[in-house]
Amino acid sequence: MHPVIEKVTQEIIERSHKTRSAYITYIDAIAKKGPIRSGMGCGNLAHGFAACSASEKADLTGDQKANIAIITSYNDMLSAHQPYKDAPDLIKAAIREAGGVAQVAGGVPAMCDGITQGQPGMELSLFSRDLIAMATAVGLSHNMFDGAIYMGVCDKIVPGLLIGALSFGHLPAIFIPAGPMPSGLTNKEKSRARQAYAIGKIGRKELLEAESASYHSPGTCTFYGTANSNQMMMEIMGLHLPGSSFINPYTPLRDELTKAAAKQVLKFTALGDDYRPIAHMISEKAIVNAVIGLLATGGSTNHTMHLIAIARASGIVLNWDDFNHLSKAIPLITKIYPNGPADVNHFQAAGGMGVLIAELLRNGLLHEDIITVADQRGMNNYCQEPKLIDNKLIWEPVPETSLDTDVLGTVEKPFAVGGGLHVMHGNLGRGISKLSAVAPEHQIVEAPAIVFDDQEDMLAAFKRGELEKDFIAVIRFQGPRSNGMPELHKLTPPLGVLQDKGFKVALVTDGRMSGASGKVPSAIHMCPECESGGPLAKVQTGDIISMNLQTGDINVLVDDAEFNSRIPAPNSAKNHHYGMGREMFGRFRLGASSAETGASNLFLVD
Repeated sequence: MHPVIEKVTQEIIERSHKTRSAYITYIDAIAKKGPIRSGMGCGNLAHGFAACSASEKADLTGDQKANIAIITSYNDMLSAHQPYKDAPDLIKAAIREAGGVAQVAGGVPAMCDGITQGQPGMELSLFSRDLIAMATAVGLSHNMFDGAIYMGVCDKIVPGLLIGALSFGHLPAIFIPAGPMPSGLTNKEKSRARQAYAIGKIGRKELLEAESASYHSPGTCTFYGTANSNQMMMEIMGLHLPGSSFINPYTPLRDELTKAAAKQVLKFTALGDDYRPIAHMISEKAIVNAVIGLLATGGSTNHTMHLIAIARASGIVLNWDDFNHLSKAIPLITKIYPNGPADVNHFQAAGGMGVLIAELLRNGLLHEDIITVADQRGMNNYCQEPKLIDNKLIWEPVPETSLDTDVLGTVEKPFAVGGGLHVMHGNLGRGISKLSAVAPEHQIVEAPAIVFDDQEDMLAAFKRGELEKDFIAVIRFQGPRSNGMPELHKLTPPLGVLQDKGFKVALVTDGRMSGASGKVPSAIHMCPECESGGPLAKVQTGDIISMNLQTGDINVLVDDAEFNSRIPAPNSAKNHHYGMGREMFGRFRLGASSAETGASNLFLVD
């Protein structure tokens, strides 16, 4: 094992000893041998199975069969979640065949950042993660269940499901992916169309045609943003069946994997001899594995918040310093858009998660000894891939090496010697940068600041032709406590246009960019946020900002005495819609923590 990984893991274990011990003690006290429902009153139980068939009622009346909860994020508007439509019936049939019962315990909201990008609804996006966690817990709170299956894909959905699952950590769990849509118009061509539209070279009709050719069918979007980073993390933490993350929907293999996952969770309930509650699966080592996977693949910046919140929900204290230290040891070994031209289907064809995991294990860059949902515990079981041969689902060893080293490289010959994410630091606070997608010649920028309190103001300035120069855009008051921390991905096309013209441009904000943030250098999630009086609120238009993504330094080049004497600017954008749910959102934002501590308003173990 690499010494940096060992050191960071041990520091997390020691730092988390008190809270992790309290969480595990609490969960272990809830766990019991035999069906959870056996302690319920007759009226309670009758309500719980009133809609079941006669045979299911008989099964649930007894104490021999497990009842599995299904928590689903299905809706038929979102391409990533539409494939879950028929999954409950597949799952119920598979579990019935394996000797159990399954019930849909609840549904959770699933919003799409692609739809709400740049719209008022985006201000509810990050809040929805905690709402999903609460909805998950509501579904499980009926106390009828001995295990649970979670179906979710996209940005806030999977983190929310996992946080909710950890609140019922005595239940074994498995996550079932929906799979990516087949490849359509390349992400590079889609990006070109967006930039062409931004400067008026094409109209809305042509832009819509390009977007529709890219997002064209059921399944996850094929770029490597938060949704597909979610799937990578679920597998590298052992919560997916091996090799199941990136199998396309509506294929025989996808259906067989769904049925196999359903049967698998039955093996791990307290009724059997191999009890695997999710509280014990999401250990310090599993969390470190997730961070390593994120760094090795140049995954979503959103997970620098989500993983901290997930860890805290299991009593583990993860912080940005852990990300930063690990980023020095973990090389970038994939190039998936926006880090390169390939999409997740190309990554899967090159060897996918199995080859990635095998490469990391071979080089001592991943904890092998974690509890997983594979038959045998440990990550070695994830160096294999599922296949359907003669209509039978089997797993075979993955290729020894990548089948396309332009997409999936090696530790010996990485695409970058450090991980895809860096922590930024300086007199403007601390933030996050996605280094993997930024060309080396754009990783160091020093330019005057232009300050905006709303992304629409910057877009208007671009359209007026006022940004044809070197500058660093400062977008303030975009943090969790201000307006919910919306993604600012709508700013990427105009900034990309200016960068292509030869101008030195960058972005600094206490808000978020898309998990697929691309070629423009940025420092995001800046903490403390402006609403809390953070130093970014002191920056004035014309101040010179120096940003070095390679070293992680970000500073405003103003005399210390002068800068310290400045009074933080007030928030001039108080008229936010808050996603058309102002009252509900107002309660969330007042209790929201900072980006650096997970941006959550939930009570987490402390």
